[in-house]
Amino acid sequence: MKYAICNETFEGWDHARVCYAVSSLGYTGLEVAPFTLAPLITDVSAARRGELRRQAEAAGVTIIGLHWLLAKTSGFYLNTPDADVRQKTGDYLAALAQATADLGGNLMVLGSPLQRNLLAGTTREAADDFTLDTLGRTLPTLEKTGVTICLEPLGPVETNYLNTAAHAVALMAKLGHPNVKLHLDVKAMSAEDAPIPDVIRANAGHTFHFHANDPNRRGPGFGDTDFKPIFRALKDAEYDGWVSVEVFDYAPDPETIARESIRYMRECEP
Repeated sequence: MKYAICNETFEGWDHARVCYAVSSLGYTGLEVAPFTLAPLITDVSAARRGELRRQAEAAGVTIIGLHWLLAKTSGFYLNTPDADVRQKTGDYLAALAQATADLGGNLMVLGSPLQRNLLAGTTREAADDFTLDTLGRTLPTLEKTGVTICLEPLGPVETNYLNTAAHAVALMAKLGHPNVKLHLDVKAMSAEDAPIPDVIRANAGHTFHFHANDPNRRGPGFGDTDFKPIFRALKDAEYDGWVSVEVFDYAPDPETIARESIRYMRECEP
């Protein structure tokens, strides 16, 4: 397994300090939330992007990509009927893809539930068309940079749109582009009708990235979820991407979360 962890776990820490800390704990990848760098990714200069990449590499860590792409922003929306907003959103996703490449990564996780809830009067079918239109505007930059955008199904507690892996795969099929893939998240999959290992196996070949966490919003091993069958399913699916720890509850502290999560995951490896 290739283990990464999301940088917002280390809230308030300097980037270089985060990189050395996660490296010392056994992680080789770091996943970055853009809002930890600046209000907008376009505010991060080329020089600063280069510096962030060099700091990670000096610590023995790869910045694998970005997530929380639209979090803490305004004016962007994935599936709005407003064509101007879709253009603006597509342009910003393209800017995020360029930043991902500049930082040394090759993936972006499209979660951002607040920027994709169905708007009043918009059907799911219409929202699908609007989503595909927005994503279509990013494709030239994805191709140029070699970055893959990963659609992240999320449970109905978080959003009322794109709740299942099957819906994400259907969107991918309509778009038909190799740089648009599936992201799976343990917490989110807990809301699916099928058991988590079955969802993983059913989507072998579609999944490009994976988040490890517990439905209680904490790290792997900090709740009741047994990761042994989950990791067995990943192996059965021949998944060779990153397993990235993403938490939403930062107690007791970042180092304990990071240390105990990777210890538990290694115990669960088949």
